[in-house]
Amino acid sequence: MCEDTNEICLCPLEGVIDSISKKWALLIINIIGNKGRIRFSDLMKELNGISPKTLADTLKNLQEQQLIGREAFSEIPPRVEYYLTKDGEGLREAVIPILKWAAKRDNHTKEKCVSVCKRTTCSGKKRSWS
Repeated sequence: MCEDTNEICLCPLEGVIDSISKKWALLIINIIGNKGRIRFSDLMKELNGISPKTLADTLKNLQEQQLIGREAFSEIPPRVEYYLTKDGEGLREAVIPILKWAAKRDNHTKEKCVSVCKRTTCSGKKRSWS
């Protein structure tokens, strides 16, 4: 906030807002936050409808903003996992009230979420907003 008024300075949002305003960014942040660590192929399964290129580009952009980290393991076959950084965890915590608001506004219940998502539940173990 600006010191002499109640206005919120938007300068810190430069760059970050471009990243998180993309269609899949907040969904990726939330899924990684739910899982802790996740592989590219598992993200593809969770994000029904995303193309591999869009996912790769979004992950790269979120890495550049230091919201997610990437760990490559020198194994055969190669394995890469994505995880939230401290800033990513902070962003996810900040977004949770919006997710809860949206779910409440759309009258989503745990049962409805399961029937719509068909993969995971809203119980806190997989897809969670709390």
